[in-house]
Amino acid sequence: MFSHAAIASLNNLEILVYNYVIKNRDKVMYMTIRELADAVGVSTTTVLRFCRKLKCEGYSEFRVRFKLYLEQNEPQQANFGASEIISFFKGVNNDEFDNLLDQAVDIILSSERIIFVGAGTSGALAKYGARFFSNVGKFSNHIDDPYFPVTNDMARNALAIVLSVSGETEEILRFASQFSLHNCKVLSITCHEHSRLAKLADFNLSWHVPQTRIAGVYDITTQIPVIYILESLGRKLAKRLA
Repeated sequence: MFSHAAIASLNNLEILVYNYVIKNRDKVMYMTIRELADAVGVSTTTVLRFCRKLKCEGYSEFRVRFKLYLEQNEPQQANFGASEIISFFKGVNNDEFDNLLDQAVDIILSSERIIFVGAGTSGALAKYGARFFSNVGKFSNHIDDPYFPVTNDMARNALAIVLSVSGETEEILRFASQFSLHNCKVLSITCHEHSRLAKLADFNLSWHVPQTRIAGVYDITTQIPVIYILESLGRKLAKRLA
């Protein structure tokens, strides 16, 4: 129901509806369209557009299909963000997302050097990604300091793989722009494709999991989708390099 293609087609307001539905699946089952719209803070028209992009004629059909979706796919407890993670894996378990990964691998193989970029938690994953790629035979470096100087020499024939949950961090946006200015290709891995980083990048892979913050500041959004994407790219690389 929540395929990667369907979620990728949602605009910023419709993504808010999706995030609310995923986080409040038991509640949504019994809400009217007006109650859902008010809870999310959008119009009923936005909710209807959301339903239609999920191939439902209207809100009534969405609720019926959503109920069937839950009955068929929800034996697990909804603790510790498991529902969001499971929804992600169901959404990417298709040929379309696999083709996106193949396109990303083509870009990686055409680049002489790979530079992983990230800050904070994404910086730790940038280091992991660089090591994973190096292990499969594509030597890579990582930079977790967004103020690291970008030079013509380091950017020549290189690919910057930039990791960011929100895709809106000013320091990372500035850093990614520096790579672009030096004619370095940028591949972004972000939570959604509507972010500024995704639009700046030459190619974007998005993972559509609701962002979670403590006190509105500390980001504890699951990084399992990012690890999955990095390892999937690495394994595809290994096959192509063998």
